[in-house]
Amino acid sequence: MAKINLLPWREERRAELQQEFLVILGGVAVIAAGIVFVANTIFTGFIDDQSSRNAYLSQNIAELNKQLNEIKELENKKQELLDRMTVIQELQGNRPVIVRLFDELVKTIPDGVFYNTLKRSGNRITLTGTAESNNRISSLMRRIDSSEWFENPNLTSVTAAPDFGEQASNFNLSFVVSTPSAVDEEGK
Repeated sequence: MAKINLLPWREERRAELQQEFLVILGGVAVIAAGIVFVANTIFTGFIDDQSSRNAYLSQNIAELNKQLNEIKELENKKQELLDRMTVIQELQGNRPVIVRLFDELVKTIPDGVFYNTLKRSGNRITLTGTAESNNRISSLMRRIDSSEWFENPNLTSVTAAPDFGEQASNFNLSFVVSTPSAVDEEGK
């Protein structure tokens, strides 16, 4: 006899296919979730590695900046010390010049002239003093003018000084200091 299947086979087949589809869909979902999990783990590891590298670099940059600041401070201290050494060397070099300057002041003063004040501003010296007569002031100016160390004497005022005698005068005189080159070389 012939077998005739009267059962709803199409519905069973559809149910089987639907079940296979759901199994495959579940398998793909599990595989996709696994791939996402693995990718997330890998990229998280990359991010952590990069973060640790960045932290390391930041730490080293901070240390280098600290060292750079220390170097700048040392360079500033070095420059200050060099400036001080330059000032000290200039003072040491000018020491004989000042002594010779005072020596020349003593050599140029004639008898009967007395210095009251002496001021130096740069290369200009301003004197105030008293002389027994105007001739003594003229003699002082000639001596200053003939000196190797001084030049351009300028008499700014002459007033009578009755406290020192009838012919005595108070005077203000200024002149320029010009050190001779031969003496400069000896001083250095």
